[in-house]
Amino acid sequence: MIQNSLIMMSEDTNSQRIAIEQRINELAQHSRTLELYLNEIIGREVTVTKLIEEARLASYALQNIPAGQENETLMPIGIGVFIKANVHSLDTLLVNVGAGITLEKTRADTLNYIESRMKEFEIAINQLTNQKRQITTQLEQIQIQVNSMLHQTSS
Repeated sequence: MIQNSLIMMSEDTNSQRIAIEQRINELAQHSRTLELYLNEIIGREVTVTKLIEEARLASYALQNIPAGQENETLMPIGIGVFIKANVHSLDTLLVNVGAGITLEKTRADTLNYIESRMKEFEIAINQLTNQKRQITTQLEQIQIQVNSMLHQTSS
């Protein structure tokens, strides 16, 4: 009778251990998925940060290049090669607004466009930062759960 009770307790312990191991495996898989998503968000964050810097440089250039006179500049033609070019007027600029569409805008309208894009990029950075924070919190919670389960199985 005692032997049967011990066998039943041993079977319960084994089934609990197996259930915990399965749950740990599920959590590990979920953790790997979250880490992949986190890496994707970090990549997006890098891209948006570069766009913000590019917008700042464009805004700075437009604000500091004198209007109404000819200006010499370097024009990129690809793979780090530039040619000298003369810009006759900055009264109107061509602005790519997406989907292959380029519009002619005044200098002031172009600066407003750049500023609005920078605000959009800042919002995107904030959203990505919040997503990163949420994922990091989830990963920490998973680690706490796994540690707790490992502690249970070792006791």
